[in-house]
Amino acid sequence: MLSNYKDDDIYTTTKLAINFLYDILLEYMAKTIIEVKKNPNENNASIMRRFSRKVQESGVIHKVKGSRYNERKESKLKVKAGALKRLGRRKEIDKLRKLGKLVK
Repeated sequence: MLSNYKDDDIYTTTKLAINFLYDILLEYMAKTIIEVKKNPNENNASIMRRFSRKVQESGVIHKVKGSRYNERKESKLKVKAGALKRLGRRKEIDKLRKLGKLVK
């Protein structure tokens, strides 16, 4: 598993996680239905004001903005895999230095 581990995999995994969180937020917003009906003799600006107020009161924007930069902790397995990868690289570099194939 570690021999097939690439930096591209980390990028892909991160991108999938971001898409997953975005989908959750969209799903949350889809569950919140905000509806404003036009009253007789009411202009469009007034409707927009009422709609904006209802959106703010619902807390959808606050929830989305609050979770925008939250990142999940890296799993223990992923942390260990990264540590093993670094140790392997370090051993390989030390081995090449001892053989004289790598000069600092």
